[in-house]
Amino acid sequence: MSDQLKSIVFTAVIALVCSLLLTGAATGLKDRKLRNVAVDRQKNILKSVGLLDVAQKPTDQRIERLYQENIRCYAMDGTGRIVPGDGGTDGLPVCFYVKDSQPAAYILPVDSRGLWGKIHGYMAIESDGETVAGFSVYSHNETPGLGGEIEKPWFQQNFVGKQIVDTSGEFAAVGIAKGKVVEAIAPDRQANYVDGISGATLTGKFLTGGLKDILLEYEALSKQFRAGQVSLPAGS
Repeated sequence: MSDQLKSIVFTAVIALVCSLLLTGAATGLKDRKLRNVAVDRQKNILKSVGLLDVAQKPTDQRIERLYQENIRCYAMDGTGRIVPGDGGTDGLPVCFYVKDSQPAAYILPVDSRGLWGKIHGYMAIESDGETVAGFSVYSHNETPGLGGEIEKPWFQQNFVGKQIVDTSGEFAAVGIAKGKVVEAIAPDRQANYVDGISGATLTGKFLTGGLKDILLEYEALSKQFRAGQVSLPAGS
């Protein structure tokens, strides 16, 4: 066998072995990866309703326990009624923070355009159907130090207590101001805005549009909460 042929055979064998090892590793880690994704989702849902302080670095077990004890997920049909299911063909996905067998808040998945890609997170609304309970972001491609500030606690905390209705009780959503709310927004609309991020005007613009679309999509459910007519499926 020539030296050239030996080199080709050796390279082919190494490539095959590496391929088998990578395939084996990917298969072996698949379950762990899926669990990590699920736990991260649960963590952000809990954050959005103030049940978890990530600064304390909770364990996966604590996250899973808190989630099982407090969160119930269903689907919302076109009329705002809650039905069994997880969204998709069943309707729109929605989760609830259940306290004393009653929904204390409802949690909407955020899927918004950003400057460089999608922004994913959760927004929780109090059971009055008007007040933001919390906001969390778990995935984005925004610029670190600029639009990337949307993942920081200081930015997300600004949403707590904001309103998705105007002073007359009509739908208004909640958005990001171009600068400080007190300087950029009229007093009668300040409850519907949070402070913007310096140097990240476009991120704020896209996220504002995304949040409006999402909140409008779930407005039928919000109206049900405002009217005190929400009931969860039996067995909740």
